[in-house]
Amino acid sequence: MNWGWETELTPVKMFRDRAEAGRVLAHSLDRFRGEDTLVLGIPRGGVVVAAEVAKYLSAELNIVVARKLGAPGQPELAIGAVTANGGQYLNENLIDEIGVSQAYLDHVIAEEMAEARRRDNMLRGRVPPARIAGRPVIVVDDGLATGATARAAVRSVRKGEPSTLVLAVPVGSPRACEDLRAEVDELVCLEAPEMFLAVGFFFTHFQPTEDAEVRRLIEEASANRTARRVRGAGTSSS
Repeated sequence: MNWGWETELTPVKMFRDRAEAGRVLAHSLDRFRGEDTLVLGIPRGGVVVAAEVAKYLSAELNIVVARKLGAPGQPELAIGAVTANGGQYLNENLIDEIGVSQAYLDHVIAEEMAEARRRDNMLRGRVPPARIAGRPVIVVDDGLATGATARAAVRSVRKGEPSTLVLAVPVGSPRACEDLRAEVDELVCLEAPEMFLAVGFFFTHFQPTEDAEVRRLIEEASANRTARRVRGAGTSSS
């Protein structure tokens, strides 16, 4: 592993930004190169990484929206995550530990599933949902901290019955990476530093990704894929 620490609490930056991380990650996925591979980014930052992976692999790019379930009074504390189609992960130990009621759980799940559906439609724009069944699917995020949203995302994708399900990230906490291995056919995590504070610590530039950027990347990838197919059809008929 190529990592170290500038001070006890300041990690050396492994990646300049999400796009560079995506290009590095893509080389670890070379065996999936081809039109039938589907790359699904987890919005928002994960889509920037996924776009570079899909471009390198000549693969289809789309999204899988996962929403964190915040604890009562502590919205940043993830007690689980859900997706638009019901993919779900609940941290049962944490839920029991802080005494989350079933009524609260039912409410927050319904609320975040509805928001996931809204964001899925909004972020994809004119691009339809991707076909999952029977093809290799690579779920990509910009990193794994707790892994809650990634776990819900891969469970959602698994419902679609892909031929192979891969989770790929540039960096993750050792605990999250180990926990996620059981959820997928293959986990690709380039770096898993023991002293893990947060995903953003390992990037020089880690600004928030805007919704408009996600839509642009999805629509641009779809247009390029269509253009490749048209060129291919023209070549085969000539």
